[in-house]
Amino acid sequence: MTHGLTSADIEAHWPRPEVRRISVKDLRGVLTAGWRDFKAAPTQLLLLGAIYAVIGLIAARVAFGAKLLPMLYPLVAGLGLVGPFLTVGFCELSRRREHGLPVSWRNVFDVFGSSSVGAIFGLGAVLLGIFVLWVGAAASVYAATFGAAPVTHMDFLGRLFTTPEGWRLVVLGNAVGLLFAVVVLSLTVVAFPVLIDRHVGPFVAVETSLRVMRANPGPMAVWGLIILVALALGSLPLFVGLAVVVPVLGHATWHLYRRTVVWEDARL
Repeated sequence: MTHGLTSADIEAHWPRPEVRRISVKDLRGVLTAGWRDFKAAPTQLLLLGAIYAVIGLIAARVAFGAKLLPMLYPLVAGLGLVGPFLTVGFCELSRRREHGLPVSWRNVFDVFGSSSVGAIFGLGAVLLGIFVLWVGAAASVYAATFGAAPVTHMDFLGRLFTTPEGWRLVVLGNAVGLLFAVVVLSLTVVAFPVLIDRHVGPFVAVETSLRVMRANPGPMAVWGLIILVALALGSLPLFVGLAVVVPVLGHATWHLYRRTVVWEDARL
């Protein structure tokens, strides 16, 4: 009797890349390369990056309009959990520049025609699921600290940093959010660039990300902190800064991949 092979069985026989160790100093080069790619077409990328600022504003409007101010921070912060999927287009632009191919804003959408598009969307769906779980967890933390009774915007803001339950919400909410962020970073730190660069499945991509995290715990922790701070600063001026931050981080992610992952046929 014969049995059909599953996708996991097939991926088990695919080649695995070498994972390199890097230092925290290498992250400066990664960010510099990301900024250089952004400057190559700043106007076009600003227009694309503005989409993320609009998403943030919509989330804020929904939160205020539905009297869900306590959920504004989780909604906006949660965008970072799906951020790796939202930046795949910028990784593709960096890949094209590296290979000397023509680059325009339209090439952002080339990933939708790649052989790995199914894996890319599959992994994106996983991130969306994690985002939903995070919002649910944030709502549970709020209910556990503030209770189920509705509060006005001013009452919530007034109690947030002046009462014990407010501080419990801040500390516990951010601790839970950090756990979600670590999970996403571990699963996807280089997963999407792997899928863009190679015809492999999501298991290989995620496994490679986990190996990069394991080989470089210090630099990856700093990288996660850089992402957190950059997204926070980009969100402060009405989310306008995200129009720059998101493209730069997307480009930098590609260069982080190139510094940490080497395939057999790419070795000199």
